[in-house]
Order: sequence, then C-alpha cells, then structure tokens
Amino acid sequence: MAGRYEPRDDAAPSFAPCAVVPIYNHGSTIAATAEALAAHGLPVLIVDDGSEAATADVLDRLVAGRDDLRLIRLPVNGGKGAALTAGFLAAHAAGYSHVLQIDADGQHDTADAPRFLAAAAAAPDAMVCGKPIYDDSVPPARLYGRYLTHACVWAETLSFDIADSMCGYRLYPLAPTRAEIARKPLPSRMDFDTEIAVRLFWRGVPVINLPTRVIYPENGLSHFRMWRDNARITAMHTRLLLGMLPRAPRLLLRTFHHGNR
Repeated sequence: MAGRYEPRDDAAPSFAPCAVVPIYNHGSTIAATAEALAAHGLPVLIVDDGSEAATADVLDRLVAGRDDLRLIRLPVNGGKGAALTAGFLAAHAAGYSHVLQIDADGQHDTADAPRFLAAAAAAPDAMVCGKPIYDDSVPPARLYGRYLTHACVWAETLSFDIADSMCGYRLYPLAPTRAEIARKPLPSRMDFDTEIAVRLFWRGVPVINLPTRVIYPENGLSHFRMWRDNARITAMHTRLLLGMLPRAPRLLLRTFHHGNR
C-alpha cells in the first residue's frame, strides 16, 4: 500500500496540491474518501452539489472543527462538471497549484494518491490521468462501452496519449485548467471528464497515464442516466471532432515529434 506523500527535494517549490471531491448524495462513502486523502497530507475541498438533507448533515459533521477539510456547498444540483469547476476555481483562489480529482463513491483507490502526487511533482506541467485496472465488479456494458469514447478521443487528439478520458481520478495543473475554463465554460455533467482532458491536450498539456485500481461497489449509487448522458456524450464528441479539424496540422506535428523522441 502506498504511504503518505512526501515532497522530493527537487520538487517544484510552487507545487501546492489539494484534492477536490464532488458529491451528490454519497453520504455513506464520503467520510472514508475524505479521511483517507487527508491522511496523505492533502487539503480536501468537498463540493456538495445540492445533496439531500441526510448527506448535507453528514458533510456538516465531517468538516466541523477541521482545517484540512473544507466544504463548498452549491445551492442546487448542477452536475458533476459544475461541481468540479466550482472546486477548481475555489482551489485556485485559495492558492493551490494542482488539484487531485477523485469521486466520492468509493470506486477509486485512495492509497494511490501519493503516486498521483509524486508523478505531478516530477512533471508539474502534466495532467496525470488514471488508467483503470478493473476487477470482476465492473459491469460489462460499462467496460466495453468505454472503448467507443476511447476511439473518439484518439481521433479528437490525433494521438493515443490519453489512455482513458472517462476515469474520474486524475490530477490537473491548475493554471492551464483555469485558463481553459475562462476561455470556454466546460460541460456541467458527465461529459466533463472527457472534454476537459481533450481540451487540455489541445492546449499542449502533457499527459501521464497512471494505472490505478477501480471497483464498482456493491449497491453503489450511480448518477449516470443512460439516455440523457449518452446524448450529452454524443453531442460532446461531435463538438470535439469538429474542434479537432482546425487544430489537425498542429496536433499531427505534435504527435510526429512525440513519436520520434
């Protein structure tokens, strides 16, 4: 098991990470996730995306008297992307340089947080993307359905650099992320993870893919809505494919140089 993250002597002096955890009614799992991140030395910003009263009460008790846990409460449910955008902007305003994004539902292995932090400290300009290692708990439809998005992202970036754009466990450099948010608002719901990864790649942000264990907890709460979210994802890929076209010469040149290093 990975231990607490300890900055290397040669780490960038401006490397100041925090974690951002969006939550919508995951009251039964948030405490374990937040406590594990805090145990690794990470300040944690929990973004409550309009949760119901029971989860709101859990969050109030969780952060009471804590300096390492901060609660940001959105008045109504706006979606995962909206919650993460709010968390990123709050993290930037608080002076953090990097954000570790992780879901609140217990899917992700918090023991890997030091590995994400170490990778980002060694390459602070890069986006560190989780590359899922699944066990038998993953629904086959979810597993195989991801490959369609993988293929679309490889076309949208003209590269294979982003191994998995849908994993919600990743670490961002905040400066280019904030600049991209300012340039054009990001999607507010489940299409957020893929679009921000592609747009940061277009911006020139390098990608590090980090294998990490992902589970689907028994009786886990999923907010994915098949028809609504698949329609959003289809529209997103259409938008990104069209956005790739004027960028194609630069992307091809970048891929060529990357392949010849």
